[in-house]
Amino acid sequence: MNRLILPVVFAILYQVHALPLHTEEDEYLFKSWMSQYNKKYEINEYYQRLQIFLDNKKKIDLHNAGNNKFSMGLNQFSDMTFAEFKKFYLLTEPQNCSATRGNHVSSNEPYPDTIDWRTKGKYVTDVKNQGACGSCWTFSTTGCLESVTAIATGKLLDLAEQQLVDCAGAFDNHGCNGPDLAAAFVKEVVNITKYDEMGMVDAVARLNPVSFAYEVTSDFMHYRDGVYTSTQCHNTTDKVNHAVLAVGYAEQNGTPYWIVKNSWGASWGINGYFYIERGKNMCGLAACSSYPLPLV
Repeated sequence: MNRLILPVVFAILYQVHALPLHTEEDEYLFKSWMSQYNKKYEINEYYQRLQIFLDNKKKIDLHNAGNNKFSMGLNQFSDMTFAEFKKFYLLTEPQNCSATRGNHVSSNEPYPDTIDWRTKGKYVTDVKNQGACGSCWTFSTTGCLESVTAIATGKLLDLAEQQLVDCAGAFDNHGCNGPDLAAAFVKEVVNITKYDEMGMVDAVARLNPVSFAYEVTSDFMHYRDGVYTSTQCHNTTDKVNHAVLAVGYAEQNGTPYWIVKNSWGASWGINGYFYIERGKNMCGLAACSSYPLPLV
């Protein structure tokens, strides 16, 4: 008797387990998102990505229901786990990028309450998209060089990140061996002393945008708007995994923040930008900051 019943029980349990864990509404939302971001999958991957998408949406909805300074939203990364996202979009090796004592010299002059180099003139190029490559440092570097060159010469150049990627293909490759079609030259790199966030304020207020690195954690990939703050991330140099460009600073509802240009395309965040809390070395943003002096 038991031998007859057991196979039936196992079959029922299998069928229950195999039932989809999503509704028609879930699938409609996913297909709409796929259409928006031009995503296509084979049938097996479709259901895998659908489940990841729904898991991410649940995290987003839970966060947005809370009392937070920033909101999350669906974006081009919503079908990815954070492990996948880290692999393709973030720096994977520990970064030795800090200057224990930098060569930036701060001024004693008072700073403006807000500054935005995007509105001061043609000093910041459009947001770019690094694609599925951990080459964020090249976009931060070229973005900064574009801006300092424009401030010095009045001419805003659109520099090629691919030259930097090609030149740094191997760890023992310390130079570009004179790449053709060079459009901008660096006289010197100015490092801001490690953890000196007021030094960053001084540089951005008086001189130009500043490149910096920080640690991206899982909630940041879903950022939509508001001032990003985190209790998950670290504030030390060994944890930074993404490089960006501070183009200004301001304050919102009593919270000071940086205005930051990212390299994940204009559809991410606030038209490709994000705000991150200022004055607390949030996620290690003051650990590795610098800017070039252009040779003009």
